[in-house]
Amino acid sequence: MTEADKNFIETCKEIIEKGYSSEGTGVRTRWEDGAEANYISIVGVTNKYDVGKEFPMITLRNNTNTVKKAIDEILWIWQKKSNKIDDLNSHIWDQWAGEDGTIGKAYGYQMAKKYKFKTKEGIKEMDQVDFVLYLLNNDSASRRILTNIFVHEDLKDMNLEPCAYSTQWLVKEGKLHLILNQRSQDMLAANGWNTMQYAALLCMFAQVTGLKVGTLTHNIGDCHIYDRHIPLVKKLINGQAMDVHPKLVIHNPTKNFYDFKVEDFEIQGYDYNKEMNLGKIPVAE
Repeated sequence: MTEADKNFIETCKEIIEKGYSSEGTGVRTRWEDGAEANYISIVGVTNKYDVGKEFPMITLRNNTNTVKKAIDEILWIWQKKSNKIDDLNSHIWDQWAGEDGTIGKAYGYQMAKKYKFKTKEGIKEMDQVDFVLYLLNNDSASRRILTNIFVHEDLKDMNLEPCAYSTQWLVKEGKLHLILNQRSQDMLAANGWNTMQYAALLCMFAQVTGLKVGTLTHNIGDCHIYDRHIPLVKKLINGQAMDVHPKLVIHNPTKNFYDFKVEDFEIQGYDYNKEMNLGKIPVAE
């Protein structure tokens, strides 16, 4: 099995065996039929992936097409710095769009905001993405290479507060490492999605800064499985994982982050359990 399979199985087992129930706490989320979308959860999960050795893809079910959609979303946020759903090729954000066709002051909107940063050459104005790239190229020993999109003054204007809200980038012995902090994680619907897209972002940033790919550390505050997902998760973690080591290949030698396109990415060495069929997965809203 892959490292992603191992982390997913171990985390889900811990949630099922030791998790806290949300019943009676007045949860916000609802199922399509209006029923409360309760869940069981654990607090403070850390999963680590050596992306330089293996791209983190779950083989317990098919992620062949999912990975491209996940990369498309990360480019929408970090490269296009957009909050407009029409700039995204999938429809995963449609339910959160307002009348103006945006998701409010969330995600890409925050990445596009410019700030005045201290640099070795003096004060420079740029957005968070460009500041990360600037520091990786000009001050890679820094332990202050961070981004944050959980901006309290703008929360009231966000159609959904960010789940994955901050990153830290560290360079050690020529390798680029990424720490992703996430306030809340739906294990069935989003865990594999988030690890794939941020691992891809790590590979992109490593390429454009001339660094080797290191690790992705994924810190999750509230890690949960929704009540109607529990039977599906049990079926999944009891299935057969594949003995493969996926690799992300980028067919674009660019040193400019803004030149990457979804079609530049290819997964090699991936296989999945073709007997696994979860059917339509209910989505909590």
